[in-house]
Amino acid sequence: MDKRIPRELLFGNPEKASPKISPDGRRWAYLAPDEGVLNVWTGPEGGAAKPLTRDRGRGIRNFLWAEDRRSILHIQDKDGDENWHLYQTDLESGATRDLTPLPGVQAQIVGTEPRFPDEILVALNDRDPRAHDVHRISLKDGSRRRERENPGDVIGWLPDADFQVRAAKAMRPDGGSTIRLLEGDSWREILSCGPDDQIGAHGFTPDGHGLFIESSLDRDTSALLELALDGGRPKILAENPESDLGGVLIHPRDYRVEAASFEVDRQRWQVLDPALSADFAAFERLDGDVSIVSRDDADAVWYLLVNRPDRSPAFWRWDRRARRADFLFSTRPKLDGFSLAPMEPVSFCARDGLKVRGYLTRPAGSQGKRLPLVLLVHGGPWVRDRWGFHPEAQWLASLGLACLQVNYRGSAGLGKRFLHAGDREWGAKMQDDLTDAARWAAEVGVADPARTAIYGGSYGGYAALAGAAFTPGVYRCAVDVVGPSNLVTLIRSIPPYWEPMKRVFDLRVGSVETEEDFLKSRSPLFSADRIDIPLLIAQGANDPRVKQAESEQIVAALRARGKPVDYLLFEDEGHGFAKPENRLKFYAAAEEFLARHLLAA
Repeated sequence: MDKRIPRELLFGNPEKASPKISPDGRRWAYLAPDEGVLNVWTGPEGGAAKPLTRDRGRGIRNFLWAEDRRSILHIQDKDGDENWHLYQTDLESGATRDLTPLPGVQAQIVGTEPRFPDEILVALNDRDPRAHDVHRISLKDGSRRRERENPGDVIGWLPDADFQVRAAKAMRPDGGSTIRLLEGDSWREILSCGPDDQIGAHGFTPDGHGLFIESSLDRDTSALLELALDGGRPKILAENPESDLGGVLIHPRDYRVEAASFEVDRQRWQVLDPALSADFAAFERLDGDVSIVSRDDADAVWYLLVNRPDRSPAFWRWDRRARRADFLFSTRPKLDGFSLAPMEPVSFCARDGLKVRGYLTRPAGSQGKRLPLVLLVHGGPWVRDRWGFHPEAQWLASLGLACLQVNYRGSAGLGKRFLHAGDREWGAKMQDDLTDAARWAAEVGVADPARTAIYGGSYGGYAALAGAAFTPGVYRCAVDVVGPSNLVTLIRSIPPYWEPMKRVFDLRVGSVETEEDFLKSRSPLFSADRIDIPLLIAQGANDPRVKQAESEQIVAALRARGKPVDYLLFEDEGHGFAKPENRLKFYAAAEEFLARHLLAA
């Protein structure tokens, strides 16, 4: 069996993805290519489907059933600019209309409610590009009215069962956050935290007298709690001393909280509703980490995602009455002809004693000794890597490389102490964790220290540049995808709707107003003269987060010094590459780059 997996099977369009059952359980929809572009397909539940939408650009990646049972909703931007518009497609005629036809405006779905099937709540920054107001949009005629005006600091809205916006999350001037409750025409603060803590609201309790919240107040990891709106101490519903709260499963119609997930090395569910205990116990037989991705109004049918590293992600139909799982489809079934590599949770101690967790993927069937290694750095940085199918890890393993993914300090999900250990440590202790990971892999005999590369996107791209600039001798080459090179210009050019979160950047990265020299010292651009390894840099021209200049200024600096750098610019992409032809072009270039500078070393 050929070990090398064709790039098209990993980075081309999936054959099918993201199944969703209709609220009445009579239909299903999923994403699949139509003329090479991802579109929404619909049909009788479990039966043959046909294309509904007719996108011929970047493809549709997110959609939902409208509660009116007559239409599908999806969001789409233009060439990666992230000014998402909300579109409605009629199930019978296939006609599509733009519900938010406002140039330069970003739409965010706030909520739907079955008792109000002909309406949807959407947040738009049409009045002020820095702040999203709530609008109520009619699915019958497309009319729109502003319902709640953003005072300038709100970053999230929450409606109640009567489909009225009744709660909001806002940023505080100190970088903390607050949850407010609407009472009459005024807002009352019901929970607040400083910048070291995390809080959020998941929904109102069934009686409307409380909120299901997550909070790290008075604890290291965030827990799921129930907060009474009239005061009193919150009730703890689910917690894990090593992991922050992950997913929360709430009944789609009566709004009971049913289960919560936590993830240290693997995703694990805590079942809170005893009626679901048998369901979750049965999921153990599906041999992977299970998530509920869709369910009907009657709560009789669930669609499940079963995820594991060495198989294409698979979707199953769970019949709750019969407690039977029936296979729906896998996203990339042609991968079944290849031996995919396992992913192993690992951990090590950083140089200051902090425990760092990660995932190691070695070529299938390999003993994994002194392999060329790619340190694959996640973006964010305030997110995390997870166990499961990862196309890049499988691609690297099929090339004969070990792939190490690290949840370095500053990664989210592992408690606030671990998160804030990364404050003001871009290019410093956060980078040390990556260096220590590469050295650990060499010390345990997995990696050849002379053949190690660093590779990542967004923050991971920054880390690749920082690894090349700040730790000479550690890496043989580096790959940067949409990574910032200058923290000063990065922060000064953030999208306007990130303005309420600007204080978070001040605290976790550095203040551009008062610490420009500090930020420059942590910016690879100003240490470009120290870079002596080959670089591959790729950028989307329409990226609203990491502007094109972030890549082009370091490319210019390196080329002016005669340093080797390959540069790819995609004119029709943003923060990452959505079009399969662009993804395939990039991965072909990255594969050739690694073969030239790492495998041939």
